[in-house]
Amino acid sequence: MEPSGLVSPSSTVRSLTKELQHSLDLASATSGDKVVTAQVSEILASVMIKNLDTGEEIPLIQAEEKLPAGINPLTLHIMRRTKEYITNDAAQSDDDDKTQAPLADTDGGKLKQKTTQFKKFLGKSVKKAKHLAEEYGEKAVNKVKSVRDEVFHTDQDDPSSSDDEGMPYTRPAKFKAAHSFKGPFDFDQIKVVQDLSGEHMGAVWTMKFSHCGRLLATAGQDNVVRIWVLKTAFDYFNNMRLKYNTEGRVSPSPSQESLCSSKSDTDPGASCVPEDPDTEDRNAPFRQVPFCKYKGHTADLLDLSWSKNFFLLSSSMDKTVRLWHISRRECLCCFQHIDFVTAIAFHPRDDRYFLSGSLDGKLRLWNIPDKKVALWNEVDGQTRLITAANFCQNGKYAVIGTYDGRCIFYDTERLKYHTQIHVRSTRGRNKVGRKITGIEPLPGENKILVTSNDSRIRLYDLRDLSLSMKYKGYVNSSSQIKASFSHDYSFIVSGSEDKYVYIWSTYHDLSKFTSVRRDRNDFWEGIKAHNAVVTSAIFAPHPGLIVPQETGAEKPEAECKSLDSTDSETIPSGALKTDHTEVLLSADFTGAIKVFINVKKY
Repeated sequence: MEPSGLVSPSSTVRSLTKELQHSLDLASATSGDKVVTAQVSEILASVMIKNLDTGEEIPLIQAEEKLPAGINPLTLHIMRRTKEYITNDAAQSDDDDKTQAPLADTDGGKLKQKTTQFKKFLGKSVKKAKHLAEEYGEKAVNKVKSVRDEVFHTDQDDPSSSDDEGMPYTRPAKFKAAHSFKGPFDFDQIKVVQDLSGEHMGAVWTMKFSHCGRLLATAGQDNVVRIWVLKTAFDYFNNMRLKYNTEGRVSPSPSQESLCSSKSDTDPGASCVPEDPDTEDRNAPFRQVPFCKYKGHTADLLDLSWSKNFFLLSSSMDKTVRLWHISRRECLCCFQHIDFVTAIAFHPRDDRYFLSGSLDGKLRLWNIPDKKVALWNEVDGQTRLITAANFCQNGKYAVIGTYDGRCIFYDTERLKYHTQIHVRSTRGRNKVGRKITGIEPLPGENKILVTSNDSRIRLYDLRDLSLSMKYKGYVNSSSQIKASFSHDYSFIVSGSEDKYVYIWSTYHDLSKFTSVRRDRNDFWEGIKAHNAVVTSAIFAPHPGLIVPQETGAEKPEAECKSLDSTDSETIPSGALKTDHTEVLLSADFTGAIKVFINVKKY
């Protein structure tokens, strides 16, 4: 019995220890023989695990305490709390073709099945058990070695894993596609145009563009929120900051009135002058140095959310949500929670309110001016951990995702339960719900995109809660990776644990794939420019601001204004591709951030 691929050396060892201890418990329960207990404990102590960094050899029974922690602190925290250990089985299984063996319903049947599994594992004698455990331990060492490569981001067979320091913008983006997908491809000409690496110390867990598309917020393991600005918008935001600082104005606060302000007040393109002093960085759209850094959180940041008027919320494992504004350097307000805050979202129509989801199982709707909870509700069920949250239908409903794979909808007005979706397959390994990591609405079509830890992304129709499409190909077995849409909703992008960025067309072009199932999309395109787990990948909301069109420099601003004035509920869905250019960004476990431009040629 060989363990499946795990996320870290420590989780590998924990799984081994758990499996052996489970067999020990079964042995004691079925035979009552204390000799078996002693012998298996001896096995745990005799199987040696080698620390590949120090060369130290330690017994398997002590290895969990000695080996390094895993790569995702939120995942490890949830694993400790739920006593569950995540493997990559779901990522590699075909949930439609493989089915699980039926389990007996009676206690006697379950006990008999467990006893049979125990005998298969240890054999009929303690001698056989020791032999198997030693072999198991040897395989574990090999598994730890391979997982170590993932943790420390080395890829011996990949020449692109070499250190490319000094060439930040020239690293090629490798392209691949699903074996059954013969093209034509949309992203085979994609190029890296900027590298924003070197600022973040540790993993970047989340990235969010402002609504105007000129500001990018990034945050993660080093507890700092960083704001990046397009070169063409620097003057506008710098003037905004100087205006507040020199006039001694009080810190801004979200209000209903601010939402009704004129477009000229919120459109930074109106007063921007392109700034490009460095000729070598002419093709780089962002200023290489962050516009500002927000410090205050004391643990990993997990989520970010922008309002339409440049307010920014950040949530953290320090059990707080903090409010910032682009014009101010200090935190405007801190909202305390009981547990880790895994997800936040500004109300799309009234930025006085925001939604927060926490591991304490409570969904809260906060009133920012009053600095208190306006409404709250609590998740029911055995596993009540909230791992994702957002609004849908332009704020009509609040929706949260849970650790056990449920999407639960609440009426926003009173935060009362409305309905729920069990995000899981009808059969196979994935028929048990897995952690929801992301929820994104699809405006105009009454649908939501749900990302989960079974390495699947699903598009649900909210009118009847049916599954419209399932997207496969990427690996997301334990991370907090979430998928999102392109600016015109024609594509879906996601990071992946196999170091690639994955992209799907939102809908099949049925004229090209006449024999394919209408509700399955296995036709992905992949890009590799990272040597580590790609923890976040997003499209720019207004690519015309970054890649000016050939018709003239005035077009990007005009495009942005027209998009800003478009009601979000009437934007066409992804079946209609409205632009020939895409800009996307990806970030990884080491803190590297890459900016890609893809100009499609027709």
